[in-house]
Amino acid sequence: MIDDWGSYALEDFLLFAPRTYFRLIELHHAAVWPAQLLAGAALVLVGVLIWRGHGLRAVVLVLAAGWLFVAWAWFWLRYATINWAAGGAALAFLLEALALLALGLSGRLGLAGPGRRRAAVGLFAAACLLPIVTAPLAGRSWQQADLALVLPDSTALATLAVLAGCTGWWRWLLVPVPLLWCAVAGLTLLAMAAPDAWLVPCLALLLLAGGIGLAWWDRAHLGGRQPRQPRQHCA
Repeated sequence: MIDDWGSYALEDFLLFAPRTYFRLIELHHAAVWPAQLLAGAALVLVGVLIWRGHGLRAVVLVLAAGWLFVAWAWFWLRYATINWAAGGAALAFLLEALALLALGLSGRLGLAGPGRRRAAVGLFAAACLLPIVTAPLAGRSWQQADLALVLPDSTALATLAVLAGCTGWWRWLLVPVPLLWCAVAGLTLLAMAAPDAWLVPCLALLLLAGGIGLAWWDRAHLGGRQPRQPRQHCA
């Protein structure tokens, strides 16, 4: 039995052809247009709010809406037509959206001090832009690029970047789903021999390390004290 499993390659577990997958992304972009414009404006708003240090509830609402939209429009309506496991992914994205709403709107999350927030905005911009920039470099069209709040990979990365600028122990409960999805996305692209298969999981690990590093920096420089913030942004 072990020998039998050892005879399989990663691509043997792929349920669809690479061309089918990337064509489905094109169809998804066409079907949801002009949601991409709304998503772009929402992402800019998120970056501005984090930079300015207020409006965390609005940030959480935007992210949760993106996770819900991807769960329904991508996983449930489209990806499920070529991958039977898409229903499980849709459920995971739904649970992440609900967790974001529960923790963000209940005040259990807060925004960090100015230095950490601005570093998080830089991570956020990289998380949103790099997957889009690398799509044509990997030989795919712009219509096959992964856009945050519209498709899952960049949505997961953007969420990890936002969490890097947040405070509160509860934020760590929001990390596993996006981190796990980034691993799944990387394996899927690797099975399709995509040249950028490494990008999403590596970015996810860098964002996680960045969040831990920023939290450590805050603790070292603030002596364990949280930065003073308006009441509505504190845990």
